[in-house]
Amino acid sequence: MIRLVRPALPAEIADRLPELTAEIEGAGQRTRTARALWKRAAVRRNVHAPLRRLLEGMAPGYQRCMYCGDSQGTDIDHFEPLSLNPLRTFDWLNHLLACSTCNSNLKRDRFPLAEDGTPLLVDPTTEDPFDHLLLTLSLGVYVARTEKGAATIDVCGLNRPVLTQGRVHARRVVLMCLTRWTAARARDGRDEMREAVLTVRGQPFADVCQAMLRLALSPGAERVFEETPWALAVLRDDDLRAQLLA
Repeated sequence: MIRLVRPALPAEIADRLPELTAEIEGAGQRTRTARALWKRAAVRRNVHAPLRRLLEGMAPGYQRCMYCGDSQGTDIDHFEPLSLNPLRTFDWLNHLLACSTCNSNLKRDRFPLAEDGTPLLVDPTTEDPFDHLLLTLSLGVYVARTEKGAATIDVCGLNRPVLTQGRVHARRVVLMCLTRWTAARARDGRDEMREAVLTVRGQPFADVCQAMLRLALSPGAERVFEETPWALAVLRDDDLRAQLLA
């Protein structure tokens, strides 16, 4: 899970969503009405299609799930579930792109709250997941830094084996691309350098590369990269960092 930037809604869709919310607010059975309107919006494709395009554009990699970062995002997920707050059904700030595993099989209607009533799940569009989650690169496992991090790991199943193994593999790919980028730079092979960057940016598990970039500048970086000390200098290169974080 990585930090994402949510764009503003185009005027035509921004004007439509409050009208749908008003229909829900005026209904006697708000949850049932919300579900019906959301389904109708999908059939008519006058609401879901533009929302999906925006979410796909802000998703990591090639339209990856905003929770696990692995599978393709197939669903518009309601961060705060429709069943708990039907008035947020058409709230753009409540929409994330998720894969069916994260959305339908794991998260579902789970939405734990802290004692003060604030959400215990990390919203990657309003906060930095790395404030709550620490990724151990060698194992591909997330360790919770906060209560919110622990709840997010649990609800989204962030440490299921297919994900931890995928992150370990993603780290290998990043290191291979860093080797290729370094060799290409030595001979001024700009096309090869660009290809190495695009390979990293296009693969699943964008969180792995971003964690590596952050850890390279953190205290104790030498220990984290003790098996690949050469990678530290590369990950600290300003030009490369700008390209990988773009």
